[in-house]
Amino acid sequence: MEQSGDEAQFEAMELVLVTHVVDAITFWAQNVTEDKASEKMDTVLSEKCPTAQRVMGEPSPHKVYGACYSGDRCWYRCKVQKQINDTFHVAYIDYGNEEVVARSDLVELPGDLNSAALAKRYQFWGFHLASEPDSPHYFQGKSFLQNLIYGKKLRISMKSECFDGTILVQAFQGNLDIGEEVLKFKFATLNLPGNKSPVSPTMAFQKQTGLGPSRKSQGDCDSTDSLGCMPKLRPVSSNQKVFREQSTCKSPMAASVSGADGELVKENQQPNPEMVIQHLRSRVNEQMLNEAKLELQRAREEVEEKIKQIYKLEKENNDLQDHAEHLQQELKETRLELQKASEVHPGKDECVEVNMGSTVFERFFQLAEKAEEVRRNRESTRCNTAEERLSEAISVVINNKIVLPPLSETLEMAWEDYRHALKQLKECQSKGELEELVNCKNQACSLLLTAIDDFLMVAGSLPISDRLNTLKDVSSTLMVVFGLVSVDDVQDQSLETFCEWKTQKQHSLRNMRQATDKSLCALSNWVANTSKFFCLTEMTGTTVTLEAVDAKVNELLKQAESDVSEELNTKFFEQNVEDMKIMSTACYIVMQLIQNEEHLLCDLRETYEYNKKFKEDIQWQNSLPKADELLQIKKHIKSLRAQLRWKLVEVGCLEEADDLDLPEIHRKKEEVSETRNALFQQIKQEKEQYTKLCKLVKGNFPELLLLYPEANISSYLLFEGLLMKSLDRDIFDAEPMRELSGRRPLVCTEFQYQKVVLKGYSVDEESEGMMIKQAAQYHRAQNQHPSSVMPLLGLFFGKSDPLAYIIVPYYSNGSLKALQKLSPLAPSEIGRVMRGVVVGLQSLHESCITHASLNANNVFVLGREQGIVGDFDFTKTPEQRAVDCGMVAGSISLVAPELRRGEPPSPASDMYAVGGLMLWLHAPDYTEDVDNEQHIPRLSGLQLDFKVQTLLSKLLVCSGRLSACEALCSDYFLSLEN
Repeated sequence: MEQSGDEAQFEAMELVLVTHVVDAITFWAQNVTEDKASEKMDTVLSEKCPTAQRVMGEPSPHKVYGACYSGDRCWYRCKVQKQINDTFHVAYIDYGNEEVVARSDLVELPGDLNSAALAKRYQFWGFHLASEPDSPHYFQGKSFLQNLIYGKKLRISMKSECFDGTILVQAFQGNLDIGEEVLKFKFATLNLPGNKSPVSPTMAFQKQTGLGPSRKSQGDCDSTDSLGCMPKLRPVSSNQKVFREQSTCKSPMAASVSGADGELVKENQQPNPEMVIQHLRSRVNEQMLNEAKLELQRAREEVEEKIKQIYKLEKENNDLQDHAEHLQQELKETRLELQKASEVHPGKDECVEVNMGSTVFERFFQLAEKAEEVRRNRESTRCNTAEERLSEAISVVINNKIVLPPLSETLEMAWEDYRHALKQLKECQSKGELEELVNCKNQACSLLLTAIDDFLMVAGSLPISDRLNTLKDVSSTLMVVFGLVSVDDVQDQSLETFCEWKTQKQHSLRNMRQATDKSLCALSNWVANTSKFFCLTEMTGTTVTLEAVDAKVNELLKQAESDVSEELNTKFFEQNVEDMKIMSTACYIVMQLIQNEEHLLCDLRETYEYNKKFKEDIQWQNSLPKADELLQIKKHIKSLRAQLRWKLVEVGCLEEADDLDLPEIHRKKEEVSETRNALFQQIKQEKEQYTKLCKLVKGNFPELLLLYPEANISSYLLFEGLLMKSLDRDIFDAEPMRELSGRRPLVCTEFQYQKVVLKGYSVDEESEGMMIKQAAQYHRAQNQHPSSVMPLLGLFFGKSDPLAYIIVPYYSNGSLKALQKLSPLAPSEIGRVMRGVVVGLQSLHESCITHASLNANNVFVLGREQGIVGDFDFTKTPEQRAVDCGMVAGSISLVAPELRRGEPPSPASDMYAVGGLMLWLHAPDYTEDVDNEQHIPRLSGLQLDFKVQTLLSKLLVCSGRLSACEALCSDYFLSLEN
């Protein structure tokens, strides 16, 4: 197939320099041939912008201006995106980044600088972002791409251009496909035209250009489905094409390919597609090889240039070494000459004899070097010592401490009065006392709200967040300097001891430095007097006498050398063991003070937020909420239930009539369905009202229990919404589940748009109470860990039969036993399923619930990935459930040895059942007889995985069995997370 001109243009390879990264698939870049243009533009802007006219009035969004970038305070070209008061949101057109600048940093530009932008916006072709903006994953993708390409050169192959000017490209860094790297780390997703399955961008590129090993048929190319997911694109403009043709750094690939197409078309107006593809492939490979050779040649030239620089530096280093050796030799010769002169004239000059080992110049030079070192030491240790950091921390912690507002005590007393009034209301049993107690509660609430207002006003003005940030910074600084400090003996006077020690140390340091400054000043004065004395041009009026010059310079030098050496040799900033003990103790106390204040401030902030929320939630300060809406819903439910029963009777009569009226029967059934859905909707609203009223009863209105006894709010609170008295068996359109109804009646139906199962239990007065108690306990445990335990959707008692019904979800895959019979789990699936079972048992055990009936019929599997622990028979005790005949998996008994000895069920016996189920899943054909006294299956010879066998050996034992938490920490389950 012949390639069009636009396609050949977009296949051209260009070399660009990345200047800004927008997100994981979008970036701005400059053509490398425009580097000098960028430098010239920056030079011109730095000359003209400082004196240019500032922008007055409202700027035009289509005009180019100059802006001073905050990062380096240099001038760059920009366009104004938005005006915010007296500031402007600008986009730098030569680099792609954006920021907000003041009016003083925005200037007018002359017309010759309004040329085209040097940077262009590029986006990886065929990619979409994998996450929403402002999400952590979005910023991770942006950071990943920035670290990968920012400031680097890329080779790009342009595909098309969007209407907003964004150029869709495929980018390479050497042989690395940048798009594939972004896709590999899941920061982007593919959305290529015509692709039904994920493919790499490189393969997509090959398929599109026809350079890959295979091609699509003409029908595939023309398919409307393959074009349905592509965005509306437009080709690159003609001026861009001309610019690329003039570029000296572009890849000749596209030109060659298009040229090859032209030649083939000229030779034959109907070329063979296979020959065209083969010819194009060879020409493209040749061009890519030439480009690689050019890049290799440039790299070699750079290496040669670096080698030349290294040789030059080595030569300069050798010259410096030779020069230093020459100076050392001259110094030795000078000293030998001085020694010979001293031997020839031993008594000529006493100064020469005194300074035999060192000349006055050398002594001055050595003293100057030491003085310079003293100066550096003083500057470097000015504010960087450990004791200075600790002293600053002590000042910040002690002097700027936020104390508890005095209104806190008043607020606490108001809360105590209010809670006492609520407690009296909850304990009230008669309506006669209710009115007086309600008035007391309202009065206490009014006083509490007044105290809350005063507290919020004072506490809201405290800089709690700033103080916490300051304490956090101080704590981090101390941790960096001292690390984790642990002190055995802490005294009350430790901070005072540290302050005294620091004061003494500073006093000694100050005295020593004063002595050094004094001796150096004396030597400096002598040098100044000597200079004035020998200055013959200023003889008139000189005040320097010969006695001042006659001062003994040797003594001055000795004193200065002694004081300077003493300051250098004294390690004032190196602490001994005793010093470190003083500092560590003080640091420990400061850290304790910081922690105490942080706890105080956090408590204060929590108190502030709690009282603020209480004030917002208290909506009925002078009026009492009512349960009228709930009572009205209950009446409506009774009416709908009666209507439903009557309509069901009508349907039954019509179906039993001799002459069947099918349209009428169909119409009646539709009315039944509508009435049933309306009834279920009212039951849902009833539950919402109960939840709302229960929240009020638990909060600030316990009197609702006595005011509305007919609402039966206490019953709903007792069973946490599990017991639903508005339901009855005959209102459901249920289908019997005969395949699972061997022990108790099971029916499948739909409740509140969810497919559910009704499990019926025969109950008497004794078992009814037990069932409600155990079901409520199980319901509370399941609400705490909702993902791994089968939920109870409701519980109700039949009004026309002695049955109790539990509503549970319907799992289409069925139980673990049914799944293993139809399609056994793989070893990897077994681990994930059993991990969910152990997690579910852990949640039940934490709530002091022993399942005692864990078997293959009571475990359900979701999507062959997650195991769910099913509910048990709530009418039976754990002892009765443990001896059930269903506690077997294959030929493996799931009853723990201790249960056989008559001990009660426990969490350990549940874990034994887990081990039996795992053994059955991994060895379904296990038939070895158990001949030991403990009735424990033998694991030898089963050829199990080592981790599986290790876990089973700790579960299928008589004593020391793993708990659910310990089992989850085993190597078998931990390996599933990797």
